[in-house]
Amino acid sequence: MSMFKIFNVAGSAVSAQSQRLNVVASNLANADTVAGPDGSAYKARQVVFTTTPMGGPGTAGVSVSQVTEDNTPGRRIHDPKHPQADADGYVTYSNVNSVEEMVNMISASRSYQNNIEVMNTTKSLLMKTLQMGQGN
Repeated sequence: MSMFKIFNVAGSAVSAQSQRLNVVASNLANADTVAGPDGSAYKARQVVFTTTPMGGPGTAGVSVSQVTEDNTPGRRIHDPKHPQADADGYVTYSNVNSVEEMVNMISASRSYQNNIEVMNTTKSLLMKTLQMGQGN
C-alpha cells in the first residue's frame, strides 16, 4: 500500500466518525424531549458503517451507509398536569438512552483521535524519509 493511501483510509474514518458524533449530539440534544403535536416523540438515530474499497486490493476505508431510527418505544411517565399528556395522563418522552449515547460519543471521539494520529504519524514518517537524503 502506498503511504499516500493511508491518508485516504484514515480520512474516510475521520469523516465517518464525524458524522457519528453529529448523530450522537442530535440524540443527546433531544434526550428529554416529549411527543409533539403529532403524538410521536423523537427517535434515537444510529449510524451504520460500511466498508468502501479504496484503490487496489486489500485497501478499504469506511463510509456511512445509512442513519437508522431506533424503534424502541419511548419512556412513558404519568404526569396528568403536563400540557403534552395524553388522555390517560401519560407523557411520552424520546427513546434516547443518555448513558448509551455517552458511550457512543467517547467511542467515536477516540476513533476520530486515533485516525488523526495515524495521519500525523504518516506525515512525520514521510518528512523523515525526505530528510534522509539531505546529509547533515
